Amino acid sequence: MNNKVTIADIAKELNLTGATVSRALNNRKGTSEETRKLVQAAAEKMNYRRDRIAWSLRSGRTNIIGVIIPSAEINFFGSVVHGIESMANQHGYNVLIYQSNEQPEYEKKAIETFLSTRVDGILASIAKETMEFSHYLEIKERGVPLVFFDRANDSLNIPSVVVDDFKGAYYATEHLLKQGYQRVAHIAGQQHLKIFKDRLEGYKAALTDNGVPVEEELVFFGDVSIHAGRQAIQYFLSLSQPPDAVFAVEDFTALGAVKELKDKHIDIPGAFGVIGFANESFDEHITPSLSSIDQQTVEMGKEAFRLLMELIEGNGVVSQQTRTKVVLDPVTRFRQSSQKR
Repeated sequence: MNNKVTIADIAKELNLTGATVSRALNNRKGTSEETRKLVQAAAEKMNYRRDRIAWSLRSGRTNIIGVIIPSAEINFFGSVVHGIESMANQHGYNVLIYQSNEQPEYEKKAIETFLSTRVDGILASIAKETMEFSHYLEIKERGVPLVFFDRANDSLNIPSVVVDDFKGAYYATEHLLKQGYQRVAHIAGQQHLKIFKDRLEGYKAALTDNGVPVEEELVFFGDVSIHAGRQAIQYFLSLSQPPDAVFAVEDFTALGAVKELKDKHIDIPGAFGVIGFANESFDEHITPSLSSIDQQTVEMGKEAFRLLMELIEGNGVVSQQTRTKVVLDPVTRFRQSSQKR
């Protein structure tokens, strides 16, 4: 059949109205699942191809969303994107991905690209080096739907999907204490990012609730990297009373800690316990396997997309019915590196 098949042709074939066919093809409300499947099957059989430019001009939409991730090298973000794309595919959306490399200038380039492409909405995780947020506020001022995931900034009043970082850090620290470790240290991240600040507070709360004093010398502030993990262990072992366990702010930092402890021939977990945060794919495959906190990454991606769709359907307006924050529960993944008992 010729490739100029129109919505009117499908409507005539199925004895439906053009409006019904249009709603079904675009997964809009007001159409039953049975009708939607019938229309989409007919469209495929008749080789219907949407004129995207014309459709975009009529609807004011492109069916494209932009996603800003800090790094493609971190499995965590790839897993979140997997959740986003699975939902986008179901709703007929295409996804553009831009990597910020943890730098604000790349975030700004991403936003410029997305706005010029006229994306219908943007999902973003804030770069570690971002200290000023005018480029995100510009998105908000233009009325383009924006949702943060994982790394958010509550002061901007932008909807977000996060894990309960405080609770995850609490679980991690308490686990080490219950395993019998006496002096639990923390390798912290940059405190201008809420997720890292919350993890530090969760660590301190777990110590306090278990009758263990918080010692400032047992907190090392790093840049969230393998190198920071190594540096932290070097620092901790130089103390007159070194710790015997560490909760690292995320798994690459924890990996650095494991590497340094191994280089110094310190037994893990017998003499020193280690737990991270993020449940990266390598955790199960190193020796000893790394304990961590799972952030429900795929579900985070799905929830971020759902929240963005609420904003898109509301033309970017946060109404009383729109959810402004989704907080997921962390899931513990205790493996060899922290199992002293």
